[in-house]
Amino acid sequence: MKTVTLQSSFQVYETPGELAPADRELLELATAALANSYSPYSNFKVGVAIRLANGEMISGSNYENAAYPICICAEQSVLASAASRYPGVATTAIAVTILNPSRVINQPAAPCGACRQVICETEQKNRQTMRVLLRGQTGPVFEFEKGVDLLPLAFGGTFF
Repeated sequence: MKTVTLQSSFQVYETPGELAPADRELLELATAALANSYSPYSNFKVGVAIRLANGEMISGSNYENAAYPICICAEQSVLASAASRYPGVATTAIAVTILNPSRVINQPAAPCGACRQVICETEQKNRQTMRVLLRGQTGPVFEFEKGVDLLPLAFGGTFF
């Protein structure tokens, strides 16, 4: 038997003001997308914005349903939209932010497991890593160099 250690490293920016202007712009677009969140049940809003290799930016938000298993996560909706609108164009960065109107969340919330898998699959499909920016309502911004850093043992097409 042997022990294997998995590690991920990421950058922490104390404020969005420390980010490069392009990253700040992406995070601002994700924050604006919070206004479009349809979350009447949990009241937990998620806003996302992505930057494509062609320079286009697309934003989106979560869309809940009374039948919870069929809710649509913001990350998945935006990545699917990009794949439909710009087939073959890689996603180079994704920014995710959250809002809970009943209390301030001052730390980043990472995407759910399903969204992490979709991010990894998108990287595999496009043969391009995407940087991941995460922020709560306030507080620091976490930057991961690639999506697989969020899901180091991601399932992929190599198993077929």
